[in-house]
Parts: sequence; structure tokens; C-alpha cells
Amino acid sequence: MAAREPYDFSGRVVWVTGAARGIGLACARAFAAKGAQVVGLDLQLSDLLRECAPRSAELNVADAEAVSHTAAALAEANLAPDVVVNNAGITRDSVHWKLSEADWSEVLNVNLSGAFHVMREATPLMRSLGRGSFVNITSINGERGKFGQANYSAAKAGLIGLTKAAARESGRFGIRVNAVSPGMVETELTQQLPADVRKKALEETLLGRIARPEDVANCVLFLASAMAAHITGQVIRVDGGQYL
Repeated sequence: MAAREPYDFSGRVVWVTGAARGIGLACARAFAAKGAQVVGLDLQLSDLLRECAPRSAELNVADAEAVSHTAAALAEANLAPDVVVNNAGITRDSVHWKLSEADWSEVLNVNLSGAFHVMREATPLMRSLGRGSFVNITSINGERGKFGQANYSAAKAGLIGLTKAAARESGRFGIRVNAVSPGMVETELTQQLPADVRKKALEETLLGRIARPEDVANCVLFLASAMAAHITGQVIRVDGGQYL
């Protein structure tokens, strides 16, 4: 039998959360282009997502019970994941002394607990396959902190810790767990930011441009592929040097 091409995902199932737009949609498209059967998961599906991932489903990752039911239904439909991309995330920005309890909790529930819920359900399914790869989308602001984003930074920092702990726990089952840490990315979310915020992010980069969603998706594809077969517990920045 001929060896599988390193980026050939044919016969593989990939779950992507927050897949309707932005980084998640770019990841869904990237895996679909390499032959994967992609299951996009989001609060509301988009036509663009359905084009590359017709088996997608609506899901609130912050709802642990809903995640459990969806994972079981996908497994029953022979869609247990080989790869999971935890991308779902929201922002509710404010300085920490003005953050409401609701805005603090909602961001933590989606950005951190949501990833945990999906990983908790997906790991036993991966164990039954004898393989698996998680790629969690964190942020350079989870590494350095960000003014006005105490909730977001805390959630993304927690996701880095979750990535490393899960890598330690899952390696013996052939499951790898890594994270991608983008800087600012050109998405619908960042296009709504004030011009001075976008200008500062651009000035911080060394490559002279803001990342495209495809830049992040390319790194995700690499980490999930056979090219990264001996990489786990790592956080790779895709920020054009913005963190430096």
C-alpha cells in the first residue's frame, strides 16, 4: 500500500468549532480541500460553511449537555473525530474593574470551558480510534495580557494550560494536543475594532501586515498532519512577529 501523503486527510473526520466564519471557516475549508470530512460546529451555520462541510451542526460549546449529546450523535453517525479544532470564541471587552459578572463568565464559558467540554467528549472517541489530534486556538493576548481584555486574556491563558495538561494526559493514547496563538487576524470581529487599535497591531508586526485567517489555518493543518507526528504540548504563534 502506498504511503499516505502527509497532508492527505481523506477518510479522516475533522470537527471545527466556531466554524461559520473567520479562522474557523478557513480551517474547515483547508481540511476539506485535503479530503477530510469536516463537521463544522457553531451557534449559527453559514452558507459558506455548508459548502465545504455539509454535515455541520448548530452547537453552543458553553452548554456541556448539548456538547455531550452532539458528540454522541456524531459518533453514532460514524463521525468520531480524528482531529478537533477548538476555535469558538467571543469577546466582551472592558477594563477589569468595569467588567460585569455576565461578561466575565460568558467569555470564560465559551472560550475556555467550551474547549474543555469538546475535549472531554472527543478524547474517548479518539482513544477508540487509537489516534487523534487537538489544535486549540489561543491568542498572543493569552500569553502577554491585553488592556481591556482581562476576561479574554484569562480564558486564552487557561486554554494554553489546558492544552499542556491534556497533552500530558493523552500522549500515551496516541493523541496529540497543541495550540496556535494568533496575533490580530483579519476577521469580521477585528474589522469592528477602532482604527487606532488596528493601527497599533499593524505597527507591532514585523512583516508589515495583519494575518489572514488562512495563515492560521495553514498552521492548524500542519499541526494536525503527519508532518507534526512528534509534536505535542506546544504553542505556535502565527502573528507576524507581533508578540516580540
